[in-house]
Amino acid sequence: MRRLTQGQRLLLLGVLLVVIDQVVKILIKTTMAYGERIEVFSWFEILFIENEGMAFGWKYGGVVGKLLLSLFRLGLSALLLVWIRKLIKKGAPVGVLLGLTLITAGAIGNLIDCLCYGWLFSASAPGVVASFGGSYAAPLLGKVVDMFHFPLWTWPDWVPLVGGDEFFEPVFNFADSCVSVGAVYLVLFQWRFFTK
Repeated sequence: MRRLTQGQRLLLLGVLLVVIDQVVKILIKTTMAYGERIEVFSWFEILFIENEGMAFGWKYGGVVGKLLLSLFRLGLSALLLVWIRKLIKKGAPVGVLLGLTLITAGAIGNLIDCLCYGWLFSASAPGVVASFGGSYAAPLLGKVVDMFHFPLWTWPDWVPLVGGDEFFEPVFNFADSCVSVGAVYLVLFQWRFFTK
């Protein structure tokens, strides 16, 4: 039996990460109503929301901003795939390739939501579970499904500027986690490669 090449192993990892991301998102979108919560632990819950913009719910520029963000994700994913292929041929360290694969898989995972979810699913709403076969937005304008929420603690009311707010408010998804883990990993452990 022939061993997989490094490029094939990275491709397999990337595809696996995108599949996990999409399976989780589709399960959430087709079984939970918008805003529904499932407490897993006191400090972790599944909270279904949809993100119209970037990671952690950030938005920019309405429909035009959303379209530009989706096109940026598409271009970035393509560039990352080309760059990883070139780095494999040059014999780059496995750690660098692994970090870039995580980032690329996350970008592609969220791109799929933007590209396809608007015309594959009906709209999600409070008290309404989405289904296949609806259409709520044009291609590239779909919303990204987010679900992981960590209500670790709330700042005491007496703390200036943040009193009464959650310590960590963002709701994110598996793809966001891939991007974040890949980026932090590269910064902490592979920064020497990028300084050459």
